[in-house]
Amino acid sequence: MKKLINKPEDVVKEELEGIAVAHPDLVKVHFDPNFIVRADAPIQGKVGIVSGGGSGHEPMHGGFVGLGMLDAACPGAVFTSPTPDQMLEATKAVNGGAGVLHIVKNYTGDIMNFEMAADLARAEGIEIESVVIDDDVAVQDSLYTAGRRGVGTTVLAEKICGAAAEQRRSLKEVADICRKVNGWGRSMGMALTSCTVPHVGKPTFDLPEDEMEIGIGIHGEPGRTRMKIKPADEIVEMLMEPIISDLPYKAGDEVLLFVNSMGGTPLIELYIVYRKAYEIATKHGLKVVRNLIGPYITSLEMAGTSITMLKMDDDLIKLWDAPVKTPGLRWGV
Repeated sequence: MKKLINKPEDVVKEELEGIAVAHPDLVKVHFDPNFIVRADAPIQGKVGIVSGGGSGHEPMHGGFVGLGMLDAACPGAVFTSPTPDQMLEATKAVNGGAGVLHIVKNYTGDIMNFEMAADLARAEGIEIESVVIDDDVAVQDSLYTAGRRGVGTTVLAEKICGAAAEQRRSLKEVADICRKVNGWGRSMGMALTSCTVPHVGKPTFDLPEDEMEIGIGIHGEPGRTRMKIKPADEIVEMLMEPIISDLPYKAGDEVLLFVNSMGGTPLIELYIVYRKAYEIATKHGLKVVRNLIGPYITSLEMAGTSITMLKMDDDLIKLWDAPVKTPGLRWGV
């Protein structure tokens, strides 16, 4: 294992220490329990938005804390759900009196712990809404989930809901937007290599040099099929077809096209993927009106990509374009 770390058991703590000194204008980092919160939280009269999950997917979620996106993020150990006490303390830290939205990826541990935290927060008088993201079309059930996994649409939901909250929309309105984004978003990914969790010290799975896995999860969960490596255009077709066929997109629909790196894939390859995905979407009569390209929901150093497509309407486009200023995503500020 070759990694820029000290001790495996210190990886998350030392990452958080780095975030704290790198972005003091944007965030505050709380330890024991660990969570990252907006520097100006809580904001009175504004819906607070909290998400979280295992570390190793950076910049999600901690890199998306700030103006126009999340109010707080809870980092668990690498590929391990955060605990209910992290989620509860983060929720209390961002409560400005207008309620708090929990955006939860569909993984069993995340669901269970966020539910416990929500119950505890409600007992303290905080109004909570929870929305589960389950956008992965690759598999119905996985090692970590009942139902579909929550992947790339999570990033889009955090941005769009963050903008809605900045406009002082109500908790119900922000939660309804989050449900709409989840309902209109679909994702699928693939891997060329495995990744290595620091405290494990060896690759999560064995993938021969000349093979790839289609439909992989962000923790290295198995996908739909393993096969010999194909040219990029054929791989993109294998990812786009299930996405487009799963949601009743129709000709003329406006969409956001998100091509994501799993951590080890360079931008030169992501743009090769994007050009083919754009071509396929256009051939189906879809109008790509916005995009996002880069490493936004990663799986440590895994080489591979995921594609997310989100159907857009005028309101979602305006919310997407609204200013955002976080360590991992910023424009319009």
